[in-house]
Amino acid sequence: MHNHKNVNDNFHVIDLDPYGSAAHFLDAAVQSVADGGLLMVTCTDVAVLCGNTPEACFSKYGSVSLKCHCCHEMAIRILLRCIDSHALCYGRYIEPLLSISVDFYIRVFVLLHYSPFMAKESCRKSGMVYQCTGCESLVIQPMARRVKTKKGGMKYVPAMSFSGSHECEICGFKNHVGGPIWTDPIHDLTFVKKMVSTLEEFEQAGYNLGTKKRIVGLLNVIMEELHDVPLYYSLSRMASIIHCKTPPQLVLRSAILNSGFRVSVSHAYANSVKTDMPNAELWDVFRCWANKESANSKHLPESSPGHVIMSREVK
Repeated sequence: MHNHKNVNDNFHVIDLDPYGSAAHFLDAAVQSVADGGLLMVTCTDVAVLCGNTPEACFSKYGSVSLKCHCCHEMAIRILLRCIDSHALCYGRYIEPLLSISVDFYIRVFVLLHYSPFMAKESCRKSGMVYQCTGCESLVIQPMARRVKTKKGGMKYVPAMSFSGSHECEICGFKNHVGGPIWTDPIHDLTFVKKMVSTLEEFEQAGYNLGTKKRIVGLLNVIMEELHDVPLYYSLSRMASIIHCKTPPQLVLRSAILNSGFRVSVSHAYANSVKTDMPNAELWDVFRCWANKESANSKHLPESSPGHVIMSREVK
């Protein structure tokens, strides 16, 4: 790839699929892809990206990973941010088409564009992740924001921090800090829909793909995801924190929708909930569910996050 950095020698498509991490190939790859070309990257070092060794993740990808139930989507976002950071050095930026976590690996498909002006937008597409050590609530802290100038133009300024950056607003426990990660959408819905229609055309043309059902099923779940909401929660983990039975997906999703918020699952984790509902209100839903199921919160230790959560009134 180092021999194809010249614009006239660039590749239209590059597929990186090494054993383990693809991090050490990314710098050469982003320089060797033509403007508007496709870069496909596969990483199988999921243990590193999912928080088992945050120091190794930082040395390879420039981000600190967190050990959480949404680690597989976070791994995708760490990889996308790493690719983008390499591209920015050369006045390029990425456009994710499809990003998946399946089996033992993650795989992303991104377009690379050349535009030093648009590359500056990437500061708004990255953020840090704050994870509570108690209730495991997540908060995304953007790196920068765009504001209007007095002359009517636009400029970028540092983002404002949220009020609970040191202690969790839900249970009062300290926060872990991870990232930076890619906070923009990780899929292009138009591209995903085109993939589904292309698979149908292949079948009509007589091409029988043995994995068609699995691929279409995965793509359908991706199309239903909330693409502007980074990361997700595990229903079973949230229920275990307050020691109650896990609510059915239908019940929880109905409660969130009736509250005026959006909700979906994640393709990376079956028993997940991805929503734009604030953390405090989401825990209110779980409190109501626990009270309805007559969950006994008296046995929760007073120092536990579950006791703090259940002792508060539903707003």
